Amino acid sequence: MKITKDMNIIEVVQNYPDTAMVFMYAGMGCFGCHVAQFESIEEGALVHGIDPDKLVEALNEIADASDEADAELAGVAAR
Repeated sequence: MKITKDMNIIEVVQNYPDTAMVFMYAGMGCFGCHVAQFESIEEGALVHGIDPDKLVEALNEIADASDEADAELAGVAAR
């Protein structure tokens, strides 16, 4: 698990851009808002009535898939 509920929202989206779709699907388009720079995933989730643990689980699935794709691409580029 790379992403934790104490991380701020914008940090997660900057490091894992594909996670933006998870936030959007959850009704949290707030990653584009100035509050996202200071608000943790847990705080944002609770404000929106979302279980922060389930949100973090979904975010990590996307982050892991992104890392796997990056590793595969790196292997292709190295050949």
